[in-house]
Amino acid sequence: MNTIAEHIADFLKKYPPFDNLSFQELSEIATSIRVINLEKHKLLFHINDILHDSFYVVASGVINLTVIADAEETLINKCVEGDVFGLRPFFAKNNYMMTAKAREESIIYAIPIATFRTFVTHNSNVLEYLLESFASNSSNPNEIENLHGKLVSDNIYYSDQKSEMQYFQSLSYNTTPLKITTSSIVQEVAQLMTNTITNSAIVCQNDLPIGIVTHTDMSTKIATGRYSISTTIDKIMTSPVVTIMENVSLAEAQLLMLKYNVTHLCVTNDGTDKSTVKGIISEHDLIVAQASNPGVLIKEIKRSKSAEDLKSIRKRLTELIQKSLHKNIPLSHINNIASEINLAIIKRSVELAILDLGSPPVRFVWLSIGSQGRKEQLLSTDQDSILIFEDVTPDKYRDVKDYFIKLAKRTTVSLENVGYELCPNGHIASNMLWCKSLTDWTKQYSNWINTPGENSNEISSIFFDLEIAFGEHKLEEAIQNVIFNNVKNNVLFFDFLGNDALRKNSPLTFFKNFNVEELGVNKDKFDIKTRALMPLIDAARLFSLSYSVKGVNNTYLRFKQLSIVDPRNSEIYLNCAEAFLTLSKFRTLEGLKNDSSGQFINLHELSKADKEHLKNAFAPMRELEELIKTKFKLTQFS
Repeated sequence: MNTIAEHIADFLKKYPPFDNLSFQELSEIATSIRVINLEKHKLLFHINDILHDSFYVVASGVINLTVIADAEETLINKCVEGDVFGLRPFFAKNNYMMTAKAREESIIYAIPIATFRTFVTHNSNVLEYLLESFASNSSNPNEIENLHGKLVSDNIYYSDQKSEMQYFQSLSYNTTPLKITTSSIVQEVAQLMTNTITNSAIVCQNDLPIGIVTHTDMSTKIATGRYSISTTIDKIMTSPVVTIMENVSLAEAQLLMLKYNVTHLCVTNDGTDKSTVKGIISEHDLIVAQASNPGVLIKEIKRSKSAEDLKSIRKRLTELIQKSLHKNIPLSHINNIASEINLAIIKRSVELAILDLGSPPVRFVWLSIGSQGRKEQLLSTDQDSILIFEDVTPDKYRDVKDYFIKLAKRTTVSLENVGYELCPNGHIASNMLWCKSLTDWTKQYSNWINTPGENSNEISSIFFDLEIAFGEHKLEEAIQNVIFNNVKNNVLFFDFLGNDALRKNSPLTFFKNFNVEELGVNKDKFDIKTRALMPLIDAARLFSLSYSVKGVNNTYLRFKQLSIVDPRNSEIYLNCAEAFLTLSKFRTLEGLKNDSSGQFINLHELSKADKEHLKNAFAPMRELEELIKTKFKLTQFS
């Protein structure tokens, strides 16, 4: 046997399942192994790639395994020396369900399945080990006692198909949609739709989607005689079309259809209408795939008549979150579903208040701020909100404001009855300070940004995390413009916000122990919100405002976006994104266990491996702190 094969056999012998094989068997396997050198960020296989004829072992370096969630790449696992992955070809015929990418320069051993299969069939220990791994949902590298040589499942969505978790799996859709142009004639399109037995056609310009025509358009606009059959399609199309990235789950697709009140979603290359069309998802696709899923909750919310109805739905959402976590569904994915349901509950509460009070005198917008504004509210934490109404003449101002204060009070009381506690700092729309006209809000934001700390000891940073729950989008856009126009090159503002971000206490003491509470009811517990999550939340907001990252409020997604806009520091941002998910999961599990906000972690209840896992999540914070100091030229606390 040659020395390279001998070296490989020696290496494999140290790790399961190879430690169940004799050295002679390993030597035979080693002679057929292919050694792959992967450069940093190089792909080994991609989601939906055709299966390879080998599975893989990490000889050195780190391989990241990711899935698509929230139309984002989400890290599921890190494979280090001795870890086995890419087993799908052993047990399944369909394509890869994950992407494997080198996090750093790595050496991988590719073991041909044809060669290895013989040893599997003759060794029950090896077979059981592989089967157990493939069928497991383990996406936490620390769950297997944090040992090297773990076998990583690439079957993250494996399930018995009985629970609603199947609705987090990718949805099948029509990959050959009917494409037409704006100048197409209605009669010809109707004929094409009949011939191809389809109920929709995507209107494209340079292969980019600009609109959609459905069977409903034909029956309501053509069959009724409103338009002639000889008219061009641009007269009856719906524009813009709602676009989405592929690998969307049934749950997400249904939520989007309900949110935008559409029956079709256009699948594009990057999920926007600025890239080529890949397919179409219809309501029929959902009906075929559907049984019971989070979309049902949205429908029930829309039909709710009282806070009591909404409360029972919120309780079911908590159960859904708990099941999702136990199934190891990616946290970013759970967040997306939960936030849509939370926003729907807020929206319905506003609607019920309007039904009680009568129509509003002018247009307005209800904005969630804080954790709801960042779409990070998995647990029933407190409610934070502001209300902006259109400008009115001075003589009408008082009456208009009175109406909206009444509306806000009814809504916040209703939400309190649902289970969202009132903000202890009074950051709610029913507070006179946080319910006012667009002009007043413009002045408020301008003052906060241009004279930070002058009228108060702090800027309430949560006011910069906004998510529309109900009302006029243009009012929300106007406030976003005020924010981004004022923060541009504003040294004083970033100095204030930067120092505020740095002022948070460290999660660990000088001796690397947890910085726990010293007094009160939470004595000896770890405040994961203040000491670990808030520094990441504050930093993500700070950098996003600095780089004018618009339309992204979620901390995890902010870090992902920052890794693109500031590629030199992408590694730091991506590590922070990963750390944020880890810490959020710890907090959520604590909250679900104790029916609390999960802010204070009882360290005595954590295993040694969990404590290490928690400490490891603090690692990127030091680099992030240095990045803040460098970027904003901060040398000391102000």
